Amino acid sequence: MSRLTPLQVHTLELLAGIDPPWTLTGGGALAGFHLGHRTTRDLDLFWHGLSELHHTAEEVVRRLAGAALEVGVVQTSPGFRRLRVSDGNEVVLVDLVADPVPVIEAPQPRAIGDVQILVDTPHELLVNKLTTLLSRSEVRDLVDVKALVESGGDLTRAIREAPLKDGGFSGPTVAWVLGQLPLVRLGADPDLIAFREALVARFLAAPEPPGR
Repeated sequence: MSRLTPLQVHTLELLAGIDPPWTLTGGGALAGFHLGHRTTRDLDLFWHGLSELHHTAEEVVRRLAGAALEVGVVQTSPGFRRLRVSDGNEVVLVDLVADPVPVIEAPQPRAIGDVQILVDTPHELLVNKLTTLLSRSEVRDLVDVKALVESGGDLTRAIREAPLKDGGFSGPTVAWVLGQLPLVRLGADPDLIAFREALVARFLAAPEPPGR
């Protein structure tokens, strides 16, 4: 069952069909199309294979503003723009990301309302979430990894493929970063704490990529 809010769904519908096409990834893909295990406050739209957004960011703003939504630019750079979108009752953050990193699995078309959008596969999301544990190490990312693995995700394959996404990915380094997460102090569920410990052990046991 989708956990996306009405404004999040409306936003995705408005932005369908932009050329070049974007892919929904991150929490929005998990909440809306795969697991529905949690809600999300933002939508991550990635343009795979691009290093800059070029005109696409302006097209996004034009479409949203043309639908009488309030759109504010929170952060911007050539390859990234964060928008605050509101309909007066609800707010959603929309991250537009030019992502030159190769994908492991091609995104798949999924229906939302009367349109179709591209959505990252569960395996692509699992690999991305493993690399995200290294780059920002937030509890929600660990929650997502746990949910993806428990739903049948191939953790061994994902660990092997993570260095293809992030050349700095290292099992021992991620294990150390995970160990610093203050899960007990944050009141995390005992199951999540146990999963963290098991994941740390897997990272420490994983062979280093060739050339390390």
